[in-house]
Amino acid sequence: MLRFVVRRLLGLIPTLLVLSFLLFIWLRLLPGGPAGALLGDKATPARIEDLNKVLGLDQPLWIQYVKFLGRVFTGDFGNSLSQGQPVVTELANAFPATIELAVAALLFAIVLGIPLGYLAARKRASFLDNSTIVGTLVGVAIPVFFLGYLLKQYIAVDLGWFETSGRVTIGLDETKITGFKILDAILTREWDVLFDALNHLVLPAIVLGTIPLAVIVRITRASVLDVMNEDYVRTAEAKGLHNRTIRSRHILRNALLPVSTTIGLQAGLLLAGAVLTEKVFVWNGIGSLLAEGVERRDYPRLQALILVVAVVYVLINLLVDISYAIIDPRVRVK
Repeated sequence: MLRFVVRRLLGLIPTLLVLSFLLFIWLRLLPGGPAGALLGDKATPARIEDLNKVLGLDQPLWIQYVKFLGRVFTGDFGNSLSQGQPVVTELANAFPATIELAVAALLFAIVLGIPLGYLAARKRASFLDNSTIVGTLVGVAIPVFFLGYLLKQYIAVDLGWFETSGRVTIGLDETKITGFKILDAILTREWDVLFDALNHLVLPAIVLGTIPLAVIVRITRASVLDVMNEDYVRTAEAKGLHNRTIRSRHILRNALLPVSTTIGLQAGLLLAGAVLTEKVFVWNGIGSLLAEGVERRDYPRLQALILVVAVVYVLINLLVDISYAIIDPRVRVK
């Protein structure tokens, strides 16, 4: 298993290099170049030329690329044009918020999606199956922002069950350690902060996890139906194996392979889908930074966000490969 993981890690190196090269080229294709983007409205041919010399943009491309890689590896993305502070500081403040939201949304989708998909397949053409199919279609079709405002109005405002915005109540005395509200509250045993953070997290997680939930249900259902018709399942039934053994070892375990791929893809998409959800619930994470960066043409911030999201997406694919090896040991020797 360790050799399999090491091989996959080594395989990530060329992928990350390609990503960094594409980002490097994107910066050079900006209107007016990186110098023009940094100067903004104050850009003139003379100022752009002077800044190009200061930044080393008049050097050969391969030298610029090597220096660019050096800055990336040291975490030097420059200062944000919007706030004037280092982009790394902005990322450090926003990254935990988005990860916390994405993990909660993914857990919501997985915990409900896999059992629902499995039950729908086991009870094919039943009321549960038909209701699940209709529900997943609605879940995929409904816009995220519309669902967010809908739940926010009727559940948070009218019923008062959950909070409407933010990660914790303003003025709440909390101890910050990692930036993850729930984890910090558990580490410091501040149970009032934990309850308050969960109260703020529930609605955004449900909204963000709705589409992944619908997709996971559909893929799980289809995968289970395919596996149920395999010869080895019929052979296991003919041998008289217990139903629980057949369902867990032969049906569900083999059906989880395509589901793992789907979960990995949805986990990556959650980072992009968080933009609308964070806007609706005033959740100050990467999505909010990205939206503000696009609006204000904050290229140093955008390049850092794009690279970080790309790296996270690649790492998620690595976890999917590892899950494949755990579910199906034959994958390790391929």
